[in-house]
Amino acid sequence: MTEANKDAVDAIAAQWYAVRPDLDTAPMAVFGRMYRITKAMGDAMERTYNRYGISRGEFDVVATLRRSGAPYTLSPRQLSATLMLTTGGMTGRLDKLEKAGLLGRSPDPHDRRGLQVTISDRGLALIDEAVTAGLEVQRAALAGLDGEEVEQLTALLRKLMADVP
Repeated sequence: MTEANKDAVDAIAAQWYAVRPDLDTAPMAVFGRMYRITKAMGDAMERTYNRYGISRGEFDVVATLRRSGAPYTLSPRQLSATLMLTTGGMTGRLDKLEKAGLLGRSPDPHDRRGLQVTISDRGLALIDEAVTAGLEVQRAALAGLDGEEVEQLTALLRKLMADVP
């Protein structure tokens, strides 16, 4: 590998090698890059969704309703489970999104104690634009890879994800 191809993670691994040559830093090289990519892409996605007046977390709620299919309705409990949020965290997001007119809450006709959360027409239009913009950012980040490389990376990440606790 040439010096021009080295990155910050290579520098960290080299520092560890200098002080602990007995360590195999290959895992650090993989996960260090994954962390940096995740952080950079998370920030990029936050900026993208902010243009639509929502955060990444709020995007996740509205997107979950959208991809659930018509009538775009789930219970707060279903949303919490899907997004791995506490009910308290979900309530805060739902309050903000309802105030912004992106969704509504109504009594569950099948459970007197339950609620249903439904995406509004405004929320539907906004999420369709926001998901398209987000995919453009992600596609641009992958532009240095060809289609086969994207498929290989996807397969490798799927395999790794199955083994991570």
